[in-house]
Amino acid sequence: MIGDSPTESHPAVPTRSAGVAVVTGAARGIGAATVQGLAAAGWSVVAVDRGSDDPRLPYALGSETELLRVVEVARVSARTWSTQETGTTEERDPDRVIAYLADVSDEAALGAAVALAEQRFGGLDAMVAVAGVIAGGVPLWEMPAAELASVLEVDLGGVIAAARVGIPAMLRRSVPRRGRFLAVASAAATRGLPQLAAYGAAKAGVAGLIRGLAAELGDTGITANAVSPGSTGTVMLDESARLYGLDGAEMFASQQPVGRLLAPEEVAAVLVWLAGPSSSAMTGAVIPVDGGLSL
Repeated sequence: MIGDSPTESHPAVPTRSAGVAVVTGAARGIGAATVQGLAAAGWSVVAVDRGSDDPRLPYALGSETELLRVVEVARVSARTWSTQETGTTEERDPDRVIAYLADVSDEAALGAAVALAEQRFGGLDAMVAVAGVIAGGVPLWEMPAAELASVLEVDLGGVIAAARVGIPAMLRRSVPRRGRFLAVASAAATRGLPQLAAYGAAKAGVAGLIRGLAAELGDTGITANAVSPGSTGTVMLDESARLYGLDGAEMFASQQPVGRLLAPEEVAAVLVWLAGPSSSAMTGAVIPVDGGLSL
């Protein structure tokens, strides 16, 4: 059932880690790559995904099986990091990457995922809102109301929900604290894309949200930033190609000066860096990771 953890509940166990993160949209694409990147960098991670399809949308979303596979791979990276850092095996430490099923548009369910991170790992240091969907293919006034609602609820509402449950948890960390609220916007936030007006509006909302949160967070020790990807090789881009009647997602490559699609890992690498201490001077930024698309 959505909102139930596929893993058993465990009390907090002290473990060496670079930080604790909750990542949404973790079953595939940029979210999955972010989970794996954070685990490889020593983070403890709660990997969150809906794990089932949205009947309002015409394409398949990430599955529970995909989410569990991402977690399994990330745990290998986490154990490798622990061994390198401590010179010992991970046998006495708990698994530092766990899966959790939740719909990001359900604030209570997302709050339960954050509570799990606090219970299992002792707190929260980064909330990474990656979950997203796409729909359109027609002018906004012809878009089915159910598809419109899904895009706005997930792409903007899910980020707002992540902020509302993640930031209070990070504020519960003792001072001086280092918290990171991170989100995924899109090149669509600044470019007028025909037949994707609702998607562009939601992503522009994410950019505005990040700037507002940065101002509100001020000197709390928590920053808010986002990445703005260009055309990235994901299932969502495959669906975009279908909406535009293209032969495949590779048709989008020529619009980027680098002449190719981005890999999810390239976008995730920036998110992992933003989650770390080196980004401490940045807040309210929406960083293009778009192969030059925004030039």
